[in-house]
Amino acid sequence: MDIFKINLKIVFVIYFLLDTFFVGIGMGVPIFSILLGFPVGWYVIKRTSLSVRDLKDILTISLKFALYTSLITFIWMLLIWGPISNMLLNPYGDFVNFGIPMILYDPKISFIGWIVLMVFISPFLQLLTTVFTAQLTLWRGLK
Repeated sequence: MDIFKINLKIVFVIYFLLDTFFVGIGMGVPIFSILLGFPVGWYVIKRTSLSVRDLKDILTISLKFALYTSLITFIWMLLIWGPISNMLLNPYGDFVNFGIPMILYDPKISFIGWIVLMVFISPFLQLLTTVFTAQLTLWRGLK
């Protein structure tokens, strides 16, 4: 069975399940989802280059796939960290003992930084890993 000839809907279901599993393994921190961007970028270029020969179309499709995959992670991060961000409205919120690293001097500012890191920057990093690997695979394949 050729993995590059699988139906695209099945591929997205497989990716959704893998991303869900990796977000769960990371306990809400999408480090494994970011690392999943590496094989996804490779797979997208290998799959796309079999059917499409125009470089512009290959790059467009790979960017579209990268956006879709990071959107799935973004939605997971919103579902996980969005309700917790209501602590910002609570004047008695215990940011110190919440369990996040105090990356800044003030606990409340560290909490805000952590939420921004998880919800916005992590899916963007996944997008970057996917695009980077896709470009690297394409560059290596052009020999």
